[in-house]
Amino acid sequence: MQQTPAPFLSAVQSWPLPARDALWACRAVFHATAEQTGIGPLEESLKWGQPAWRPRAPRTGSTLRMGWTPDDPDRISLFVDCKTDLAARMAEIYPDIGANDNRRQIRLDLTRPLPDQAIAHLSQMTFCYHLSQRGLRPVS
Repeated sequence: MQQTPAPFLSAVQSWPLPARDALWACRAVFHATAEQTGIGPLEESLKWGQPAWRPRAPRTGSTLRMGWTPDDPDRISLFVDCKTDLAARMAEIYPDIGANDNRRQIRLDLTRPLPDQAIAHLSQMTFCYHLSQRGLRPVS
């Protein structure tokens, strides 16, 4: 796994420990998924001030972002591109994953164990999104 960029670290330093722990756990799942699916390394950056991951290879997949807010301190949100059907697909496959707006946001409860399998599946679908849309890689 690559070293975490400094701006990325600065953005999450004010998050409470449960949110930071969830971020590091999800980050490990994201990188492992990228490696296991063979899509190559991920680019880590800030999008809208939030940690974001995307395959470095062009036309491979979409961006997956993570956010935390003091307005909802016991939840962390995963964001997908609202022009995709990824959130809606997650609601069908994992109806109990957490609050899901069926468009772009999935909120995970930090007082419960993270749903690692669902997070891995979401990252796989997100990071391979454009490949699957072109029929180059089936993703369910």
